[in-house]
Amino acid sequence: MRWKTRTLSFHGPSFFRVGSLVFGGGHVVLPLLQAEVVGPGWVDNEDFVAGYGAAQAVPGPLFTFAAYLGFVMQREPNGVPGAALALTAIFLPSFLLVIGALPFWDLLRTRAAFQAALRGINAAVVGLLIAALYQPVWTSAIHGAGDVGLALFAFAILAFWKWPPWLVVVLTAAGGELIARL
Repeated sequence: MRWKTRTLSFHGPSFFRVGSLVFGGGHVVLPLLQAEVVGPGWVDNEDFVAGYGAAQAVPGPLFTFAAYLGFVMQREPNGVPGAALALTAIFLPSFLLVIGALPFWDLLRTRAAFQAALRGINAAVVGLLIAALYQPVWTSAIHGAGDVGLALFAFAILAFWKWPPWLVVVLTAAGGELIARL
């Protein structure tokens, strides 16, 4: 008797790999996430950028974004099981690191070499954040002067007038739609 099998593609390792490289902020993994899900065609770039924009309005945006990506994937598991798998896989490395390092943390944080390594890693994260802003955000969302103006307006109302992020996302989406129609 032959067993009928259904082939499921398993994307958990992709999210685990990306989650294991997060240091200093979730945005540094944006290019990695894009390469893992857009590159093989699991999610198209338009859905990727739209999901990233929407995720900015909630706490823990890139981890929430991983759940979104797992949900909208074109390969199985997707939907709620895909979202749960992606979310679990992207958080798992951090949990494992904390559990593994916790017994040694007091000893590690007093070592000058460890402190120097952390300062160096934190400095490198700044460059990674700039790279993440440029690719994929800038290259896929800024196409002309209107887009630049909208981005500067969004930055100003967020940074200087301290408007809530969810409202900035909604206004920017509406502004982007308006620019696209003109």
